[in-house]
Amino acid sequence: MPRRMGRPGLMGTMARTAVIAGTATAVSGSVQRKQAQGAAQQQAAEAPAATPPAPAATAQAEPAPAVAALSMDQKIAKIKELGQLKEAGLLTDEEFAGEKAKVLAG
Repeated sequence: MPRRMGRPGLMGTMARTAVIAGTATAVSGSVQRKQAQGAAQQQAAEAPAATPPAPAATAQAEPAPAVAALSMDQKIAKIKELGQLKEAGLLTDEEFAGEKAKVLAG
């Protein structure tokens, strides 16, 4: 079968849409997590030294995203997407490693 030239077909468009949606989800989760950590640090700095920070606030600052059972192709795509976010400076090495472990375990 000859290879189609020009615009991507339905599967290519669907794949691109999935990558864009996944990237947006990962970025927004990372931004929310960093904002929550910054708010927790600011509250800790403003609170008196005698009051220890509440452990419940720390647990809520970093929600664990649920990764549904993914096919191997989906896992590879997700890891590539995470690699692009890391290269763009949106994920640290630790965040990348944690997310990659979650994808591989899921």
